[in-house]
Amino acid sequence: MGFSLIDTLYLLPGIIIGLTFHEFAHAQVAVLLGDNTPRLEGRTSLNPIVHIDIIGFILLLIAHFGWAKPVHINPANFKNPKRDDILVSLAGPTMNIIMACIFFILIKIMYLFFTNVLDFSTFSILVSIFANAAYINIILCLFNLLPLPPLDGSHIVFSLAGKLYSESYFKLARMSMIILIVLILTRALNVIIFGPASAIYGLLQSIIL
Repeated sequence: MGFSLIDTLYLLPGIIIGLTFHEFAHAQVAVLLGDNTPRLEGRTSLNPIVHIDIIGFILLLIAHFGWAKPVHINPANFKNPKRDDILVSLAGPTMNIIMACIFFILIKIMYLFFTNVLDFSTFSILVSIFANAAYINIILCLFNLLPLPPLDGSHIVFSLAGKLYSESYFKLARMSMIILIVLILTRALNVIIFGPASAIYGLLQSIIL
């Protein structure tokens, strides 16, 4: 089912914030662990412009499948390359869950303090934007945990197996786009991502709201 222009505008803040904070987390954790590459490339910023890939962003709006600019790291700069690469990979998805929680907290604040302050239309729009942003951040978390290069999940799985950047990793990397397209066309991605995302959304909603 397609999205109207209004739907897209409601989704836009969550997409921009989700992508920006995801990549910022990767960059910041890499720097904290000893790799200054992201800082030298200007990626330790919360400015969306330095993180958003124009083509990936447009495709995300049109086809609901896209990407941001990947954060480049040099594992050789880490004290413990295997462990630290995993931590950097986990930083993005973890940040997305944190952002989802923050948006739920904002919804809670809206209901506690702004129900009788804002007019119904403005109130409803803001709550809808925050709710969409929470859901989008959960989607970004789960999608990036898929064990397909260059997604974060592949770094975690292959690092744990001690085969990151091995021949098997690069073989999978060459096939990953085809695999993703098949998952999208067969709607298997709906089962893998959207089912768990709805469950996590409901769980966070029940805890925070």
